[in-house]
Amino acid sequence: MSGTFLKTPKEWPLVLTGRATALSGNAGDLDLAVHNGAFEGLRKAVRDLGATGTIATVASSGLRGRGGAGFPTGEKWRAAANQPAGQRYVVANGYGADPSVRTDATLMAADPWALIEGITIAAFAVGATEAIIAVRAEDSALVTLLEGAVLAAEEAGFLGDDVLGSGYRVTVTVRPVQGAYMLGEETVLLKALEGKRGQPEQRPPWPTERGLFGRPTVVNNVQTLAAVPWLIREGAGAFAAIGSTKSPGTALVQLRGPAGAGIAEVPLGTPLSELVRLAGGIGKRSLKAILVGGPTGGLLPADLLDTPYEYDALRAVGAHIGSGSIVVADDRACVVDLARLLTKFSADEACGKTIPCRIGLRRLYEIGDRVATGTPKPTDTVLMEDLAHDIVASGLCEHERLATLPFTSGMRYFRSELDDHLLRSTCPAGVCHPIAVGAAATPGSR
Repeated sequence: MSGTFLKTPKEWPLVLTGRATALSGNAGDLDLAVHNGAFEGLRKAVRDLGATGTIATVASSGLRGRGGAGFPTGEKWRAAANQPAGQRYVVANGYGADPSVRTDATLMAADPWALIEGITIAAFAVGATEAIIAVRAEDSALVTLLEGAVLAAEEAGFLGDDVLGSGYRVTVTVRPVQGAYMLGEETVLLKALEGKRGQPEQRPPWPTERGLFGRPTVVNNVQTLAAVPWLIREGAGAFAAIGSTKSPGTALVQLRGPAGAGIAEVPLGTPLSELVRLAGGIGKRSLKAILVGGPTGGLLPADLLDTPYEYDALRAVGAHIGSGSIVVADDRACVVDLARLLTKFSADEACGKTIPCRIGLRRLYEIGDRVATGTPKPTDTVLMEDLAHDIVASGLCEHERLATLPFTSGMRYFRSELDDHLLRSTCPAGVCHPIAVGAAATPGSR
C-alpha cells in the first residue's frame, strides 16, 4: 500500500509528513491525529477566515498544484467559487497514475487526516457540498483506511451536515476507480467518475466551469490538498517562505538509483544534485542521466545537476515534475534504450482519441526501436524531431505533448550516443542488441 519515507536534513520543513511519525502504526486514530494538530486548519478556515479569506490565503501563499502542471491553486479555487450558485464538487486525484510511483498512496496511508481536512477546506472555500477522494480500486487496504477515517471525521463533527457547528454541510466520499495512466489527466478522471470512457476533453471550458456532471469542479492532487491544512494553520507567509519564490512549499519525490530508493519530502527549488544524494548516489560508477518526471519525463545529463527541482526551471531544461519521480542512471544505462521504452509505455497507455496520440506516439516509438535494434534509416533523427514537434503542436492533452520528452531531451543532451547507434551501429553501454557492443562496454559491466 505504501513506500518508505527517507530521512531528510533537519532544516527541511515537513509540511506533508510532519505528523506521519506521531501516527506511525496508528494512522486511523483520529484522537491521536487531533492531538497532533489535525483539523486546526479547518477550524481556522470556518470560524475565522471564511470562504473568501481562505481562498485569499491559499492564493497569497503561492501554492501550486502538485499534480505536475503547477497551476496556482488559489486561482483554480477562485474560478470555481465565482461560478453561478449551484452544485459544485471538489475531487482529490489520489489514483496515482504512474504505476512506479507511490508518493500519494504513501502519504494517504501515513496520514489520511491531512487529505480529509484539506479537501474539506477546499470544499468550504469554493462552496461545494460534495467532495470525492478517488483512489485505485486495487489498493483495498487504503480504501478501507480512508473510508474509516471519513466516517470517524463525520462522527466527530468535522464533516457532515454541520461542520464544526458552522451550519456548513459537506459530504466526503471515497471512490475506488479503475483505469490506466491517462487517469492522471483531470478530465479523464472526471469521465471515469461519471462511469464514461476515460478520454480527455477539449479545454476550455475548464473543469472549474463545467466539470463533474457538468458542474463546476475543482480537481486537485492529494499533495496539494494535504498541504492546505498546514498552510491555513501557519499562514500564507510561512508557506511562501519555504522552497523557491515561484514554487513555494514542499513536494514528495520518489527517488530511485543504483544504490537505493525511497520517498522524500523536499522543498521545491532543491538542486537535483541533492536529490541524487538522497537517492544514495551512484557509488563508484559515473552518472549517465537523470530521468525527471516519470514516463513522460526528460533525460538530463550530469552537468545539469545544479538545476532546481521546481516547475519553471525543469521546464526550461526539457523536463517536468510530472509524477514526482526521479530515476538516477549510471554509465550502464543506454539513453536510446531508455527513451525507446518510455515512449512505448506512453504509446501503449494512450487513450486513442486523437491521431497525434494514437498514431504519432506509436510511430515515434517505432523509429526509436529501429535505432536501438540496429536498423535505422539515414533520416531518422529528422523524422523524430519533426514528429515530436507535430505531436506537441497538435496534441489535445498534456499526455501526448509530454510523452515526446524522453526522445527530444535525449537528442538534445545525448546526441553523441544517438549518433553511435545511427552512424556506427554501436551501443556504448552494451545494452542494445543486435547492435555491436561499443568499445566503452566491458564484459560483466552490466
